[in-house]
Amino acid sequence: MRTNKGILIQQKRARKIVSALKRLYPKRGTFLNFKNPWELLVAVILSAQCTDKKVNEVTKTLFKKYRTLAAYVNANPREFESDIRPTGFYRSKTRNILSTARIVRERFDGKVPRTMEELLTLPGVGRKTANIVLELAYGIVVGIPVDTHVRRLARVWNLTSHNDPNKIEQDLMTLIPKKDWPGISYRMVAYGREYCPAKKHNHAQCPISKIRL
Repeated sequence: MRTNKGILIQQKRARKIVSALKRLYPKRGTFLNFKNPWELLVAVILSAQCTDKKVNEVTKTLFKKYRTLAAYVNANPREFESDIRPTGFYRSKTRNILSTARIVRERFDGKVPRTMEELLTLPGVGRKTANIVLELAYGIVVGIPVDTHVRRLARVWNLTSHNDPNKIEQDLMTLIPKKDWPGISYRMVAYGREYCPAKKHNHAQCPISKIRL
């Protein structure tokens, strides 16, 4: 159980980390290619257990083949599985994407929902996916997307003791000022890829490890 003093220490550490990440990555961005909220939602669902690079390779062709929501609604599931096979877990991803397309058309008038509560009703959509869609598609920030990089670094930097992404998100939201939530996940992912990968390495050589936290 965290004490008030412990939380204050973690908040101070979090502010230093956020400042360092902003210096390293001044611009917020995304690693996925998309042109509209629906394409973003599809890309994020495809990114589960898959690299963004591979997703972008697949969606380059996918988004040309399926140009409208109706195209997904009417898609042949077996053919769609073949279209997204390189992203892995293609059967479950196909079920989720095509079911979501029907729900978006029938329940949300063909528009990707703009609230966390509504997004979480869609197949294959958890808080990480919903947070990404809300922030990048609509500029709405209600939380912090927690992927494998964010989860790992939050533990490396002693910002959480949890493994569950939802609990980690709650810890980060407590420690990081809300004004800094936009882009924080992107910056942590970029940092993890460039400086602090999951493979065994000397953390002392990572830039943020050199800061007195």
